[in-house]
Amino acid sequence: MDSQARANRRFHRGCRITLFAENGSSTPDSSIESLECIFTPIWLVPYILQAAGLETPDISILSDEFLAEVQGMEKKNLAMEALRKLINGEIRSRSRVNVVETRAFSDRLEEAIARYHTNALTTAEVIQELIELAKDIRAAHQRGEDEGLSQEEISFYDALAQNESAVEVMGNDQLRLIAHELLSSLKTNAPVDWQHRASARARMRILVKHILRKYGYPPDLQDAAVQTVLQQAEALSARWAA
Repeated sequence: MDSQARANRRFHRGCRITLFAENGSSTPDSSIESLECIFTPIWLVPYILQAAGLETPDISILSDEFLAEVQGMEKKNLAMEALRKLINGEIRSRSRVNVVETRAFSDRLEEAIARYHTNALTTAEVIQELIELAKDIRAAHQRGEDEGLSQEEISFYDALAQNESAVEVMGNDQLRLIAHELLSSLKTNAPVDWQHRASARARMRILVKHILRKYGYPPDLQDAAVQTVLQQAEALSARWAA
């Protein structure tokens, strides 16, 4: 079996494609009007886009040009499915760097798709919401450069700033200082597989609490912040150990 045949076989195993003739006949033809994906792997997205009319879809980045092309596609259901898959892939890649952003973006994606499935949004409207989400995800990649922080520092800043009361009390500059020290201290003191050993995890928790108290982080917000900071440290542990 050649590579194209294998690709076709995977395509049909991954998706159930229903074809309807443009004249309303029940006889299928080459006009793709609906595609219901049970499981859409990322390799399938170019096939979806090509089926919907994009000759050479560039999905490496969610650029303005690409998003404009998707918005202008005639087969809106295919555009929505491809865009949803691409955004979900971007969110998953962010989960290895920033857990707070990942949750926020995942919630937005799930909410938009849920509203679409309940007919609260038309296909065109959900595509517009997904495009706005894609732009926000893209902008998130630039936050570190704009604020003078690394991506890892930004992730700890987000863990501290998740509660707006902390931002109001501490201010952005102070939270940046705490984020910098958290990253430096946790990265330096994290033993191998600390997240799987209760004693090591307890030491990491004590370290985080010490830093928060040192800078006067609001006591009533500390428990939630410590939990989120440790979750963030777990997500980054693989990078630190590499």
